[in-house]
Amino acid sequence: MALLATIGRRSLGLFERLGRGHLFLLSVLIRIPGLLLRPRLLLQQMWSVGVESLLIIAVSGSFVGMVLGLQGYNTLVTFGAQASLGVVVAKSLLRELGPVISALLFAGRAGSALTAEIGFMKATEQLSAMEMMAVDPMARVVVPRFVAGVLSMPLLAAIFTAIGIMGGYFCGTGLLGVDEGAFWSQMQAKVMLVQDVFNGVLVKSLVFGAVVSWIAVFEGYDAVPTSEGVSAATTRTVVHSSLAILALDFVLTGLMFN
Repeated sequence: MALLATIGRRSLGLFERLGRGHLFLLSVLIRIPGLLLRPRLLLQQMWSVGVESLLIIAVSGSFVGMVLGLQGYNTLVTFGAQASLGVVVAKSLLRELGPVISALLFAGRAGSALTAEIGFMKATEQLSAMEMMAVDPMARVVVPRFVAGVLSMPLLAAIFTAIGIMGGYFCGTGLLGVDEGAFWSQMQAKVMLVQDVFNGVLVKSLVFGAVVSWIAVFEGYDAVPTSEGVSAATTRTVVHSSLAILALDFVLTGLMFN
């Protein structure tokens, strides 16, 4: 009976937390139109969330592209199809690796930073001070960070994909001797704008950005106002965001490319 009681208690706690998270998301979405009156807040957060994540995105994208070029060449050369290396690199990055890896990096770098920042503001009672001064902390603190994460994620995924394709190009043509014209012409002929670029980079990255930003700001706003509570919330952000990205990637891939 004690085991059943523990399972039931934790299940109820999980559903209660999911309910609070969805109500929190609804309150954030309601306040988004008011952000148009304060564009400076949005630009500041886009710099913090997006621009400051460019370095890790660019470095990771280049190495992922080079690894794809190397592995793809070793597989394709067995069948005498090394001219299709550009297609393999581009489609792999556009459909899967670009959105997924950039979202995981975004969750690890920007998502954890958002949670820690909001959690620290709660622990030091800055959010309570805003409420006492008749300033809505949701509109002032949470909404700009959420919108900045949603808007920054597609841009970061596009940069990751572009740098990854260039990395595969340099590895394939410069190191492995693939014909440069065949690399680009095959890519131009086989990569589709809607099916690959739109569905892969734009739609997936928008969904991942919204989910990661939602988890990050909710965990920070809901964190226990202590150093241990903020640390636990930051850990939960990275873990839950990573699991959500991988699960949503399976669902979106099944819907888009079935």
